[in-house]
Amino acid sequence: MEGDVMDKVEATATVRDFDPISGSIPATKVEITVSCRDLLDRDTFSKSDPLVVLYTQGVECKQWREFGRTEVIDNTLNPDFVRKYILDYFFEEKQNLRFDVYDIDSKSPDLAKHDFLGQVYCTLGEIVGSPASRLEKPLGGIPGKKCGTIILSAEELGNCRDYATMQFCANKLDKKDFFGKSDPFMVFYRSNEDGTFTICHKTEVVKNTLNPVWQPFSIPVRALCNGDYDRTIKVEVYDWDRDGSHDFIGEFTSSYKELCRGQSQLNVYEVVNAKKKIKKKRYINSGTVSLLSFIVESEHTFLDYIKGGTQIHFTVAIDFTASNGNPSQSTSLHYMNPYQMNAYAMALKAVGEIIQDYDSDKMFPALGFGAKLPPDGRVSHEFPLNGNIENPYCNGMEGILEAYHQSLKTVQLYGPTNFAPVVNHVARYAAAVQDGSQYFVLLIITDGVISDMAQTKEAIVNAAKLPMSIIIVGVGQAEFDAMVELDGDDIRISSRGKLAERDIVQFVPFRDYMDRTGNHVLSMARLAKDVLAEIPDQLISYMKSRGIKPCPPPPAYSSGDFPQTNSV
Repeated sequence: MEGDVMDKVEATATVRDFDPISGSIPATKVEITVSCRDLLDRDTFSKSDPLVVLYTQGVECKQWREFGRTEVIDNTLNPDFVRKYILDYFFEEKQNLRFDVYDIDSKSPDLAKHDFLGQVYCTLGEIVGSPASRLEKPLGGIPGKKCGTIILSAEELGNCRDYATMQFCANKLDKKDFFGKSDPFMVFYRSNEDGTFTICHKTEVVKNTLNPVWQPFSIPVRALCNGDYDRTIKVEVYDWDRDGSHDFIGEFTSSYKELCRGQSQLNVYEVVNAKKKIKKKRYINSGTVSLLSFIVESEHTFLDYIKGGTQIHFTVAIDFTASNGNPSQSTSLHYMNPYQMNAYAMALKAVGEIIQDYDSDKMFPALGFGAKLPPDGRVSHEFPLNGNIENPYCNGMEGILEAYHQSLKTVQLYGPTNFAPVVNHVARYAAAVQDGSQYFVLLIITDGVISDMAQTKEAIVNAAKLPMSIIIVGVGQAEFDAMVELDGDDIRISSRGKLAERDIVQFVPFRDYMDRTGNHVLSMARLAKDVLAEIPDQLISYMKSRGIKPCPPPPAYSSGDFPQTNSV
């Protein structure tokens, strides 16, 4: 549980707000909280380490797609997960959901390498429509085994966009460890309208102290109280134990309204263990917790920045290595079928057609890597597709596709597969404008195994400080293990001991999006939706880290803006 701090209370669905497939506009957003009870125990020397994966089902096809994962909680058969799922709720649609539970045995993101503990099927309407929007169902999926139960709670999210950043310390907490002091951490809960509590934050563990000072943390105000400032916030204090049987030290309650007073005597709380209080006549408390600081800021959205004039610049880099196969043969990933786009063209068009709407001049640099160039056959890892080193810009998507087709006729596919030069190429441009007026997105389309992993990691760690994001689309049937490592969703990428400041890479294999019926429009819409889903949050995280606020949008024109003319 030590590393079990919530990375992100919410995964905002800015890009998901409009679904290119169904065209529906979501009625509202609901937050799903997951708990399990009496899970199967698959570990020999300890309890299971559970994680829950949510799958959603598309309207147009019945294929299950992974939506998101909770965090892993070590050594427990009764987990209460902190990480929430935030779903668009459509009253008029049957939104099928599937929750799979796994016992996580290693760092691998591949679920096949972990023990399956059971699953449950339901609809979002079923959760929302249950008493107090709380659905309890038995887990199934393993014949002849009782797999325990899953508890799913839904709460409609208010529109409050404020974030609270706070810091706490404690004094003279109870000593719980035999050989040392306690290892304290705190768990925050918001109260629900029916009197129950929902977990909303866990602090980190501070080792071997009765007077811990926890790191400051940020949390959406709506996660703390969902807009009701008088709603009770319950805080439990525990002593962390490796085996998951954390010792309860005590608890206290507060409210958002009280916390807003900031550091003062009013925000020093007695930590009380009710059982101890009953047993011991002279019991006063199990220590105190004090609020050190409390700041509230309004959270700006992706659209606030776009409305304020931030331009998104799109650069594409295409893999011209020999492993793609001879472009003149139909087996090649670069084969130009007169009747159908190849995977490179489809991926390019799918992502580019959406991103181009955020770039006013629609002029995009297009690069290639891993080819021998005429006339002397030198190998290049960042050559302009249009052949013009001074001006690598292409006009719109059509211009890029045309330059791509022309390149295939003039260059010789070669190798190796080096990413670092194109990452550094875009980073140079991004480094020149760090005022929030421009944000850069690099799309790399590749057929597989990367040759310069160490250099690419270093380039990405350096780029993570800049206003840029990287999308990697893998085409063909290769193993893309290295790409999964670059996509720092599970383990943040590092180079020479330096951790990337932000997660800026999103990787997807194109084969996962191919529609079985051959409907390429659908394949492309799905691909674009998934690869672009992280861009808004990545842009916001950059702006936030640099303290850049969106510019106010230009005033709307009114009839008074035009000069008056005298009618003749």
